[in-house]
Amino acid sequence: MKIYFNIKYFSYALLLFIVEVGIALYVHDQIIRPYIGDVLVVILIYCFVKSFFNLPVLKTAIGVLLFSYVIETLQYFQFVKLIGLEHSRLANVVIGNYFAWMDILAYTAGIIMVLMAERKSLQ
Repeated sequence: MKIYFNIKYFSYALLLFIVEVGIALYVHDQIIRPYIGDVLVVILIYCFVKSFFNLPVLKTAIGVLLFSYVIETLQYFQFVKLIGLEHSRLANVVIGNYFAWMDILAYTAGIIMVLMAERKSLQ
């Protein structure tokens, strides 16, 4: 696997990161923060991976989706508490601490959006 740098994907990842930080810091509602944030986070991760690795679209999208499912499953098992970081704000934000089926749906929606945006690359 050849490592390279793709400024387009990196720019998207950086923009999405800024949006996610803005959501985390300033949005405290019942829709944008819990759901739109989860949709955007998988797109952010996808763009970040594509910034450095020239991987096929479908494999990258599936890998990111599976990664997000694993993180959500770790939340189900209270992983942050298991590793003794329950008092760490950073660990709770990055890994999370509450499993939700709606998060799984949001991650899936985000990856579907990626695949729709990348549809030309899939043909």
